[in-house]
Amino acid sequence: MAVPSLIFITGGVRSGKSSFAEKMAVDLAMNTGGQLNYLATGVAFDQEMRERIAKHQQDRAAGESSWRTIERSLHIVGITNMFGSEDIILLDCVTTLLNNELFSVNHQWDEPFLNAVKDKIVNGIIEIQNQGKVLIVVSNEVFHEPLIDNELVFTYRKLLGQIHQQLVKTADQAYLVEMGVPILMKGARS
Repeated sequence: MAVPSLIFITGGVRSGKSSFAEKMAVDLAMNTGGQLNYLATGVAFDQEMRERIAKHQQDRAAGESSWRTIERSLHIVGITNMFGSEDIILLDCVTTLLNNELFSVNHQWDEPFLNAVKDKIVNGIIEIQNQGKVLIVVSNEVFHEPLIDNELVFTYRKLLGQIHQQLVKTADQAYLVEMGVPILMKGARS
């Protein structure tokens, strides 16, 4: 079976999706000989986020595989030339990237702005996918959370849902991780 070129992984906060994605990337790199790349979108804006970032860094450092980490919180399309055709790339995570893009500028959340942000994220991901061998994209599943009567939250969830749908449509495989258990939602296991 051919190696998938885009794998989408989603799940709730602390569901085990990042650990699953990292293991999958390591396995793919071992099977293909590709270089492991971790595209980190997080920004250490508070103590909890600093601790989460540190834990991810420690987990990767403790493994037997060698990761190249690229920290990019905005404009991921600008780094496509950093990847080679045999690279295994893990982007963690779309939800954080969307937050960063939405709040990096003081702009009214009108349709042209929201569409531009969505296109920037999706096009950046597709360009990175086309540059490397395999791109694994991690995102958060926020659609099971209770609805809040807040226009900002509603708009954010709607935009994230549109991004997820576009990525899953393009993906060779899509997983939902719940309680540490990955459930294959699209594609065949490789």
